[in-house]
Amino acid sequence: MVQVRAEIAYDCDVLVIGGGIVGLSTAFAITRAAPGTRVTVLEKEPGPARHQTGRNSGVIHSGIYYRPGSLKARYAVRGAAEMVKFCAEYGIAHAVTGKLIVATRREELPRLHALVQRGRENGIPVRELGGSQIEEYEPEVRGLAAIHVGTTGVCDFVGVARQLAEASGADIRYGARAERIDRRPELGVAVRTRAGDVVRARVLVNCAGLYCDEVARLTGDDPEMRIVPFRGEYYELARPGLVRGLVYPVPDPAFPFLGVHLTRGIDGGVHIGPNAVPALAREGYGWGVVRPREVAGTLGWPGAWRMARRHWRYGTGEMRRSLSKAAFTAAVRRLLPAIEKDDLVPTDAGVRAQAVLRDGSLVDDFLIKEGARAVHVLNAPSPAATASLPIGREVARRALSMLGTV
Repeated sequence: MVQVRAEIAYDCDVLVIGGGIVGLSTAFAITRAAPGTRVTVLEKEPGPARHQTGRNSGVIHSGIYYRPGSLKARYAVRGAAEMVKFCAEYGIAHAVTGKLIVATRREELPRLHALVQRGRENGIPVRELGGSQIEEYEPEVRGLAAIHVGTTGVCDFVGVARQLAEASGADIRYGARAERIDRRPELGVAVRTRAGDVVRARVLVNCAGLYCDEVARLTGDDPEMRIVPFRGEYYELARPGLVRGLVYPVPDPAFPFLGVHLTRGIDGGVHIGPNAVPALAREGYGWGVVRPREVAGTLGWPGAWRMARRHWRYGTGEMRRSLSKAAFTAAVRRLLPAIEKDDLVPTDAGVRAQAVLRDGSLVDDFLIKEGARAVHVLNAPSPAATASLPIGREVARRALSMLGTV
């Protein structure tokens, strides 16, 4: 049993579990807001940003998709501008490219028009395009109508995470998996790592991403949700000249996924994806990665079954595109008719840490909860990388507020 003892000094003021971009942004924000605050970050991998942060399409999202007034909307709009400024300040590769959201079917047109209105409510400049105007931006893309969002960009989020780690001045400990947590509300929190080290802190911050619900339970708090992992599979385009920038379909508002899109990254390559299929492990980056305990945990959560019953049609389509390259190609061809099956070269997949409530609802907004001497970030999938600087400040504010009362 890990124990906190009053006569033993704290190793740090704030202990952050998770060295992804949100955890490192939190460490950065704490030391900026309260210089002299001692921050330690525990990351189980040998380096930063090895999971959600480093396995996405690298897009700086504008915030157009998100409900006005939500944390996602406010933090993405603010975060996009701040991310561009941060990258420029520290010499991190980035580009503000703009993007197209393209309707290819008539039934998508009302949703496209709704996005125009939502973008304007969120303060985002949007240009509406007729079908013939799409070629001005993307000569090979076809659609009935589109909107151009000028504030979307791309960047090296792994580079951002590394810079946040360095600039924070925090004690970053890699290869340090948190295995036991002992919280004493009157004293503090002690965390034992797999290596047997014990770190004692006044306040714990949980930014564990794919394992955030488990860390919350280890702390003694009920997160009232479970992480259900969805794998996003990507292809690289063998003929990158077919795409100039970023091209997205019109998303289905019933789901937090944006659909298969085309993204020219900062390296000049074009990624296509992701689809969204249930993963058989929290770090299940391929069908062959199966962790029975984690599968059992997902199946034991009532919300997972309710979600499956509610969205089985959508899920069936995603599974079909995962198992059939021809089906995936057909989906992409709606946007990019010139594409051929051989143009798609498999590349690294990602896993989205999606929070699901007991009633089967997918948590749509960022979710941050507090416990005694603990702040838990419980839902921070896309656009969390874009919004990481504002999210980090909010989590830091809560942690520092707790420090002021203990």
